[in-house]
Amino acid sequence: MAIDLTQQWFRDLAELRYVATPKRLRALLGGRVVLDTRDALLVYEPRRVVPWYAVPAADLHLELTEQDPAPVPELRAPVLPPRHAEWHTVPGRSLHLDGHGEVAFRPDDPVLGGRVVLHWEPFEWLEEDEPVMGHPHDPFKRIDVLRSDRHVRVELGDVVLAESTRPTMLVETGIPVRWYLPRDDVRMDLLTPSQTHTVCAYKGVASYLSAEGAPDVAWSYPDPLHDALQVLDLVCFWRPAVVRVDGQVTDTSMPGEP
Repeated sequence: MAIDLTQQWFRDLAELRYVATPKRLRALLGGRVVLDTRDALLVYEPRRVVPWYAVPAADLHLELTEQDPAPVPELRAPVLPPRHAEWHTVPGRSLHLDGHGEVAFRPDDPVLGGRVVLHWEPFEWLEEDEPVMGHPHDPFKRIDVLRSDRHVRVELGDVVLAESTRPTMLVETGIPVRWYLPRDDVRMDLLTPSQTHTVCAYKGVASYLSAEGAPDVAWSYPDPLHDALQVLDLVCFWRPAVVRVDGQVTDTSMPGEP
């Protein structure tokens, strides 16, 4: 019987998943190397779509203390939001660093060989000699950026915020398709810069734009990473704006939203 890989991906969300990585990983704290390993795993806890590094305790040079992990609240969404790294969905021990709180977690599962799963913050990360931002790079995810001639129209109530027949389509594994539009096709006079910024491990740092009654309704990448150079300074919209592609409303949600 044929397998729908998207459905399989959702079914596997309930499991503790891992994959080996051939990369040398280093973590710095306050300019000091506190981790240097060539024996890491990428670990995806149940209900997590973003992996974290799991490293041998012997390669981690920190004085950590054990505590009980924080309880996970009842959430309707099948995916846990990435900002709550302190929530763990498998048995294990919370590991704390003086002055920083929980910075790591040691799952009980013996398959992981006693490795310690590190939080992204407060560390600076290198894969080989390349800095990594946001979260570890996932070997099962990628982005495609494609020029298109589809008709994209963005509405906020009765106001048309953008309309274009020369969008750029960005396809990212596990995320709804995003449509990036030239600024000449966007009502930039109706948008104002926001103080909000988010980090994507594959695209870089996004700067947000707000419309009246719709904070952070759009974003752009003023200095994208290599894989996203084609969306430099283009504008992408999401909720509460309505994005229509060839007349059809498209999904602009994010994993983990109700």
